[in-house]
Amino acid sequence: MKSRPTAATQTATDIASAAQPHGAAPSVLRLHAASLRFGAVQALHGVSLQVARGERLAVVGANGSGKSSLLRLLNGLSKPQAGTLALEPGLRQAMVFQRPWMLRASAQNNVALGLWLAGTPWRPARAQALLALAQVGLAQHAEQNAKTLSGGQQQRLALARAWAMQPEVLLLDEPTANLDPHAKKEVETLMARFAQQGCTLVFSSHNLGQVKRLATRVVYIEHGVLVADLPVDAFFNGPLPEAAAQFLKGEMG
Repeated sequence: MKSRPTAATQTATDIASAAQPHGAAPSVLRLHAASLRFGAVQALHGVSLQVARGERLAVVGANGSGKSSLLRLLNGLSKPQAGTLALEPGLRQAMVFQRPWMLRASAQNNVALGLWLAGTPWRPARAQALLALAQVGLAQHAEQNAKTLSGGQQQRLALARAWAMQPEVLLLDEPTANLDPHAKKEVETLMARFAQQGCTLVFSSHNLGQVKRLATRVVYIEHGVLVADLPVDAFFNGPLPEAAAQFLKGEMG
């Protein structure tokens, strides 16, 4: 992905609006009748889903509904006990977790290690890491121990680690949960900027305002079942299945 200059005054909504996909795009991820179980818990049941290149797909639902399980399945961290997952050949993915794990090392080395493990020699990996930190506004913290960064800075560092791998698909599990409003805005702006640079986004969120600002499409999951799958405008303004309508009313009431 090539970086594009972005005015400091642009908001996540401004950037996301400029990144609307045009026309039909090929699917890069395809789930068919996928089910996932952890012991006695049925995390997902018969989920079919396609994600097109350039989409910004939001996954919503109550706690324990299966949102994180779906993201882990799409990322290959979990394998379906039934059904299939198909990826576009050679697809590059990265995932950012709700509570990113930080090495007790500098911010720069936290990013560089992933590149080094992927085969980049150490010195070029550190140089690329510095560029990634600049993308998220953390270049001045390159030598700081990552564990001493604030929660918002750690989430931006996690985004830098992902961006450095040049993913075509970026999966984010509640990327702004537990962040203050300023940090949430910073992370949202970065997500929108990555989408503008050509990255497909799949993210779970409890923040419906964030979903409105960033998503082009919304899926609603309840008890591991995909109940609704609609363009963002239709999800918030059109008729919904009863379960999804009750969720939306409860979250926005």
